[in-house]
Amino acid sequence: MSDSDRDSTAWKVSPSAYAARREAPFALPAQPLSRYLPMRDGCRIALDAWLPEGATGPVPAVLILTPYYRRFAVAPGSEADPIPNAGKFVRHLVPRGYAVVVVDVRGTGASFGTRDSFRSPKEREDSYQIADWVVAQPWSDGRIGATGISYPGAASDFLASTGHPAVKAIAPLFAVWDTYADNYYPGGILLKELARSYDELMVAMDHDRRDLLRDYVYYANPDLRGPHPVDEDPEGALLAQAIHEHLGNFRQPDFMGEFRFREEALPYDPGFSSASFSPYSVRDGIRPDVAVLACSGWMDGAGYANGAISRFLTLKSNPVHLLLGPWDHGARCNVSPWRRETAPDFDLLGELTRFLDHYLMGRDTGLDAEERVHYFAMHAERWCGAPFWPPVPETRRLAFAAGGALAEAPDEEGEDSTRADFAAGSGRGTRYERIAGINSTTYYADWAERQAELLSWTSQPLAVDSEMAGHGLADLWIASSEPDAALFVYLSEVEVDGTVRYVTEGLLRALHRKESPAPASYRTTWPFRSFRREDAAPLVPGRAERIRIPLLPTAWRFRAGSRIRLSIAGADADHCVQVPHGRPPVLTVLRGGDRASFLELPLRAID
Repeated sequence: MSDSDRDSTAWKVSPSAYAARREAPFALPAQPLSRYLPMRDGCRIALDAWLPEGATGPVPAVLILTPYYRRFAVAPGSEADPIPNAGKFVRHLVPRGYAVVVVDVRGTGASFGTRDSFRSPKEREDSYQIADWVVAQPWSDGRIGATGISYPGAASDFLASTGHPAVKAIAPLFAVWDTYADNYYPGGILLKELARSYDELMVAMDHDRRDLLRDYVYYANPDLRGPHPVDEDPEGALLAQAIHEHLGNFRQPDFMGEFRFREEALPYDPGFSSASFSPYSVRDGIRPDVAVLACSGWMDGAGYANGAISRFLTLKSNPVHLLLGPWDHGARCNVSPWRRETAPDFDLLGELTRFLDHYLMGRDTGLDAEERVHYFAMHAERWCGAPFWPPVPETRRLAFAAGGALAEAPDEEGEDSTRADFAAGSGRGTRYERIAGINSTTYYADWAERQAELLSWTSQPLAVDSEMAGHGLADLWIASSEPDAALFVYLSEVEVDGTVRYVTEGLLRALHRKESPAPASYRTTWPFRSFRREDAAPLVPGRAERIRIPLLPTAWRFRAGSRIRLSIAGADADHCVQVPHGRPPVLTVLRGGDRASFLELPLRAID
């Protein structure tokens, strides 16, 4: 099956249909205008401006602010792609009448300076000055949009948060809203491999270590020759100075290790915390007239979809569109087990163009007549539209019962126990690899074997097809033999022939079990945790407590005859740190009576 929108009824005019009729009357120049732009503190920022050839008047601009090189130098005569990150946007948007300005954020590429943070607040300040420069150019019509995947996507949030009056639309694609909870500490548990892998990538790029960069499939072409100098630096002397400054950049494992609790300030800077590099913290600066296209995928790490959904829920005064597909980070793969091909077939660039045409060019796109939410239901293999999130108001509640059953109602009191296996994990073909820059094309292929080792509860066969859309919830009464534990819950479909399919998962450090009302800056429809030090508390070993663990969102159709299974583990050695270190806890789940455990799913029967 395909994730194409071509035959979908979820849109009145599908993205691909819009793209097919959208003219592209201009040419892409062979080279961009490239220059240094000095910031208020004197730091020189490198940018490329790709202008549509043949345009007779000013045009809107789209900014892409990236730490992953605005452009590579390539070997003479090579056909290597010099813009492997931003190239898809440049090549699509410029012929359609947009100027695309790609910027090396400070401390990266050909820009000067050092990076003092992941998504440094200094970059946000720089973006305002860059926007000033854009609107002052004779080719600019005074309207600015911004987009990008992952880091550049969140940078578009930061640009909008400056309140610059020229910014009219942003499309943060596969981008976090809270760097702590959406990215590095999902459920309050540190993703150990993510910090290490990202650090290796950025050392390779920031230090121009081409020998290391070739370990990453995105940059493996040997004809890529480091960051491209700007026009005024043809011999690369200034570039060499800039790269030397980058040697002072922060190191990600050391940096992220400072933020064990959300919004806790650095000991040497009381004004700097995890909020400082998270878009939610500056959302009040986003004017209500700024349009937003929030996009993520069901296998987009362990929180990026939460970020897109919270962006949609939080910016309720803005025109916000939410798109959730069967994708990994960046939509490099269609992750559905029933996919026809690995590469997605959905016209994401068509959707982006329609959005920008509507809000930057003022074209009659018909976008106002479309639903604000579009999502793809796996196993049904279809796109759905909805006016709100979550789209399924119904909840089905299944009780943990004796014999590893999920029943329609609780039975007699009982309990089931398992000891955390600190050597066990979810494998390498999972939702976690792509966010760490690791190439992955097949997802949870060995899930049946891994899930078979876990403590599980399974429902009776379903009488009819049933479709889930939203956040499931493991509502547990659970005790631990240790004062802390990492809790992992996994949802699977067991098909009629016995095939076990991974559906989604949830994770939570028990230390952070206290629930709080969702703040105005991070709206949710699932249980919210602050992950702050003052709300953290150890468990009393052996004492059961009610702990509700939200599953990561998905849309999935369980087929008639299939069974629903929930499994629990105390470790994922492939991706997460041990909790507690070297002390694998015995986890005891209670069922029945006054302390019954349940699985709740946003699930509706399909006639």
